[in-house]
Amino acid sequence: MPLNSPDGAGTLDADVIVVGAGPAGLMLAGELRLGGARVIVTERLERPTGQSRGLGFTARAMEVFDQRGLLPRFGDPETSPMGHFGGVQFDYTVLDGAHFGARGIPQSQTEAVLEEWATELGADIRRGWEFVELAEGFLDGDEVEITVRTPDGVQRLRAAYLVGCDGGQSAVRKAAGFDFPGTPATRAMFLADVVGCDLRPRFLGERLPHGMVMAAPLGEGVDRIIVCPDGTPARERDQELTFAEIADAWQHITGEDIHDGDAEWVSSFTDATRQASEYRRGRVLLVGDAAHIHLPAGGQGLSTGVQDAANLGWKLADVVRGGAPEGLLDSYHAERHPVGARLLMNTRAQGTVFLGGEEADPLRELFTELIAYDDVKRHLAGVVSGLDIRYDIAEATGDAHPLTGRRLGDRLLIGAAGETGTTELLHPARGVLLDLSDDPEIRRAAVCYLARVRITTAVPKPVDGEDPLSGASAVLVRPDGYVAWAGGPDDLAGLDRALRRWFGAPAS
Repeated sequence: MPLNSPDGAGTLDADVIVVGAGPAGLMLAGELRLGGARVIVTERLERPTGQSRGLGFTARAMEVFDQRGLLPRFGDPETSPMGHFGGVQFDYTVLDGAHFGARGIPQSQTEAVLEEWATELGADIRRGWEFVELAEGFLDGDEVEITVRTPDGVQRLRAAYLVGCDGGQSAVRKAAGFDFPGTPATRAMFLADVVGCDLRPRFLGERLPHGMVMAAPLGEGVDRIIVCPDGTPARERDQELTFAEIADAWQHITGEDIHDGDAEWVSSFTDATRQASEYRRGRVLLVGDAAHIHLPAGGQGLSTGVQDAANLGWKLADVVRGGAPEGLLDSYHAERHPVGARLLMNTRAQGTVFLGGEEADPLRELFTELIAYDDVKRHLAGVVSGLDIRYDIAEATGDAHPLTGRRLGDRLLIGAAGETGTTELLHPARGVLLDLSDDPEIRRAAVCYLARVRITTAVPKPVDGEDPLSGASAVLVRPDGYVAWAGGPDDLAGLDRALRRWFGAPAS
């Protein structure tokens, strides 16, 4: 029986427990609630820190927020056509629909928007609740039990699934025994938001004989600085960091004295690069930094975590509601683990170009030459923006249409009720079957899925240039915006396979 059915509602504290109320955990909580799952989010911090390592998100993460109707909550996000790879600047719009992402949005704002949204949807967010222990049996049992430390003492919670969204030092990952291979940290780097320092902007960073520095004004007299001194070993996590140390490193690299300034907050990070060998062990799954850590480059960490959550949320909700078999969850690792591996590859490459010493000068020179070619720009823009992601969906369904496995970008459709956008159709986090030829056979093939798939009959509004919808009579889009099938009435068997694969058995 579905775990949140009237008969089973009292047996568990929630369908899913999410540990960690950062962007990935909050995004996942909202996705699960849209899918009808009961969710508890535990967060060890009693209140948000207000600190913001991230200052924006990529083009693909921006699309994810838009498909849930969240983008207006960020105001009017500014996007930049100009971005970089390893500090080498180029125009991302050489790739259709690409840009460097939303800029100037502090992570604290992203978290506030997502927490408000998840709470509105009914997620139970419990701050000051710290994950302590995972009970045995999560690999083979039909539930998970965790121990948490709360302001009122130790408590136990039970759910069908547990998801670790608790960052690079994930306690959930360690408790569940996930392997986390990779390369250890080789250097320490520092970050601070400073006031009273009168700094010259260095938006893309400046490579100097003793290291690299970046500086960018945040407004109201505050500057974000990043200091990457050469030869500074990684620090112990519990080792206290002071602004004086950061000012010393800044002066050593630049010759500029900023000791008279002050810091609103300071932090350190490293170039450690690791990825969990598997994203699921039994009833425990990992999302975001809990699954992969890397050198920060281009806001990709937060953005990849949000996309992890968007991929997993609807699948996990369908499973706990009884609408899909548990095997659907295996597609989360199959689809997102390669994306994480590619993220680690590109951030390590950027680190080599950006942070390497004199020995990396020939590489930087060659890279600068290569990036002048449009094909190279398109490739790198796709890698950093996430717009080049294509899931290997065809292998499971046999559908080899060029759209299958790719995200369907926002397209205007004209139907009986007027114009609507494909992004707007995805707001409820249900599947969408676009009937683009007003074909009753197409609609009839999906009628038993109306509880999980919205059928929309419309035609695409003409666009200039190449139209990816050209030649498709119908397109089945998953709740995360990726195309599960595209074709016509001559491939109704393929449509049926895709519906069963992603949405379970048809209703009677």
